Amino acid sequence: MATDIGIDLGTSKTVIFSSSKVVLELPNIVTVDAETWEPIYFGEKAKQTLGRTPESLTCISPIERGVISDYGVAEEMLKNYMQEAFGNKILRPRIMATLPAGLTELQHHSLANVIESAGGRNISVIESPLAIAFSLGLDFSAPHGTLIVDIGAGTTDIAVVSMGGIAACDSFKTASLDLDAQIIRYVRKEYNIEIGPLTAEEIKIKVGTAVPRNIEVAMVAKGRNVFTGLPESFEISSSEVYEAISDTVDTICNAIREVLNKTDPDLVADITTDGMYLTGGGAQLFGLVDKISNYIGVKVTLLDDPKYSVVKGAAVALKKPELLKNIDYQLRSIKELEVE
Repeated sequence: MATDIGIDLGTSKTVIFSSSKVVLELPNIVTVDAETWEPIYFGEKAKQTLGRTPESLTCISPIERGVISDYGVAEEMLKNYMQEAFGNKILRPRIMATLPAGLTELQHHSLANVIESAGGRNISVIESPLAIAFSLGLDFSAPHGTLIVDIGAGTTDIAVVSMGGIAACDSFKTASLDLDAQIIRYVRKEYNIEIGPLTAEEIKIKVGTAVPRNIEVAMVAKGRNVFTGLPESFEISSSEVYEAISDTVDTICNAIREVLNKTDPDLVADITTDGMYLTGGGAQLFGLVDKISNYIGVKVTLLDDPKYSVVKGAAVALKKPELLKNIDYQLRSIKELEVE
């Protein structure tokens, strides 16, 4: 029976960690009845219906830019995911969930209230950069600055952590989904072909790059001609994708610089010596480590498991609550709800 659960309820997906392993990873997409708003499909099955639904159905993302946008659907989605992950063996778990840096206390409570519908007796919410710091095993007894950058789907969280707390941070609304959007615009402009978000994501993963590649790569993709309305194939190269997304990558680099500009000089000195840690699904873009390192002039370390560092850190925080003594943290008692 699960007793300690870490949840990363992100813009694009939910990751649940328990018993020292990832027990669930599903897209945060729900297909609902267009009239009643009743959920029909969740997760991977719902993602496959993007752009393919009849008028009677619609696909929605209940989490936008790291913030819950539709509470009812988010509750149903998370209850479904908890049921899939644990079945009926989840009556009294402790849950630690994560949110982007810099959100309000009200937004923290809103996330806790949504998770409440999925069961648990103690729910807490911490900021993603702190969770990553926990997963890194940093020494929080020392007054030493560590720069953490988490590039997710909807937000890029940038924080300087010292002594178990956040010394400077910001959550920018430019992240991996914006790279996809730029690819969609580029293909429409250069090829007069409309592609969907799934195709754009595939292009980004396969041939996307933050710096010019030494060896050019390309792939064939399919879309709809904007003039004829007919299906059409096209070939897109890594240099084209670099051109399409370079402005967005530069925006992320500038965001890191902005946080450093408002960080105390002594903490910046620590970062100059130790470098920074890069994580998140968007951090896996080819060449991004080199791009950021050259831009801000420090060593950049990509974490070994960037997709799961946040949720793993949430689980660590549950096991070692003493790590949270320097921040405003309290397990919130709630009514017990059973998962049907």
